[in-house]
Amino acid sequence: MSQVKIQSALISVFYKDNLAPIIELLKANGVTIYSTGGTQKFIEEQGAEVVPVEDLTSYPSIFGGRVKTLHPKVFGGILHRRDNDGDLGQAKEFEIPSIDLVIVDLYPFEETVASGAPEQDIIEKIDIGGISLIRAAAKNFKDVLIVSSREQYSAVELLLKEKNGSTDLADRRKFAAEAFDISSHYDSAIFNYFNEEEGLTKFKVSERQGKQLRYGENPHQEGHFYGPMDELFDQLNGKELSYNNLVDIDAAVCLIEEFDASENAFAILKHTNACGVAIGSDVKDAYLKAFAADTVSAFGGVLVSNQAINMAAAEELNKLFFEVLIAPSFDADALELLKGKKNRILLVKKQNLSAKKQYKSLLNGVIVQDRDLVTDQAADFKTVTKKEVTDAQKRALVFASKVCKHTKSNTIILATENQMLASGVGQTSRVDALKQAIEKAKSFNFELKGAVMASDAFFPFPDCVEIAHGEGIEAVIQPGGSIKDELSINYCDENDMAMVFTGTRHFKH
Repeated sequence: MSQVKIQSALISVFYKDNLAPIIELLKANGVTIYSTGGTQKFIEEQGAEVVPVEDLTSYPSIFGGRVKTLHPKVFGGILHRRDNDGDLGQAKEFEIPSIDLVIVDLYPFEETVASGAPEQDIIEKIDIGGISLIRAAAKNFKDVLIVSSREQYSAVELLLKEKNGSTDLADRRKFAAEAFDISSHYDSAIFNYFNEEEGLTKFKVSERQGKQLRYGENPHQEGHFYGPMDELFDQLNGKELSYNNLVDIDAAVCLIEEFDASENAFAILKHTNACGVAIGSDVKDAYLKAFAADTVSAFGGVLVSNQAINMAAAEELNKLFFEVLIAPSFDADALELLKGKKNRILLVKKQNLSAKKQYKSLLNGVIVQDRDLVTDQAADFKTVTKKEVTDAQKRALVFASKVCKHTKSNTIILATENQMLASGVGQTSRVDALKQAIEKAKSFNFELKGAVMASDAFFPFPDCVEIAHGEGIEAVIQPGGSIKDELSINYCDENDMAMVFTGTRHFKH
């Protein structure tokens, strides 16, 4: 039977908003409605007759509502096969009615966890009857339509109107797929709640919001984004975000969150690496300093500020072709100016990243790790040379370390206390990374005498401090940990350089 005329429905929902139009349609089509508790009362308030589930099962709701619908007359009404003579005979024998439509949602488990409620309240929001009804109706989609979320009410209303209270097999199969999406997501959320304490080495991630991208990393690759992007950003202008935009935006946001809101920080990124980072007296000053570090790579980059974009900054930014600009807000006149380029993506960042884990697919599986949430601070420094770092150098080393942490390994960052001068990124040797950084700094006319150097990992040999000293660099920050640390330390001592260890490596592969 491809087309099924709905003659009976079971309705038991937590959320009742926008349910009334469906009740009206069911009533108009003479559908028998079974229901329980608060849902029953709501349906009756809409002027529809209701058969209480208790009358069907001859059992009341028991155990504080934990058991209401878990009964053979309910599940038999959903699960019996309408084209199976044996099932039909048993349904008749045990006076089990056919149920053609099930409208059930689930207790708000995730919302209760997010609210900080005590564990007992959270446990009570683990739905048993609802999840069982959803699975049963979805399994028997050949005969039954399952509506498993209030998000589907408008679609169901339209379906009932267009098909005069009937459904086709394609309709029922589609809603069944959505039901299993909802049930699997729900179970994943419950498992992950328990696993925060248990720490089982299992991997379960479920994102119900998905969006197809124009393409993946390259035009011949398909791409999707899964997650609640609108919780993080409001897009005020520009084209749809691409796969590469999203990768760069992630890198930009992670970097800018290293800086305190009291600092006017600005960064320009290209292919996930910063080509300019600075702290300024205001947004315009910070942008100009960041831009100065690499006026070539900034073209087509992703820009990010931790301060509102005002008109003075916007006038400078408007001179540059860039893909994306992220900020906590935009002044009205600045926004109007920047929106002059229709494809320019402008994003308002509404909150900080909250994820504590990172994961990606590789080989035939997935790797998971904690996010690197360690930010090197001056209090963490261990001076390993005879010469101490000055207060200004401490500030410069902290700044350089923040940038270094978010740059592809092997990396070297050259900086002052408020400006990245140059970077060497993604090199196969640390010496090459340093040489690249020096060449870049010189090509943009930066004086390296008095600058500081940051490395994302230890120096296995003294060659990097030797090269740095030759360029006038006076202070170095690195994690330490090489069996030959003393070679670099001795060179610094012999050449009046200061060096601090942090004890924390910041590889970024």
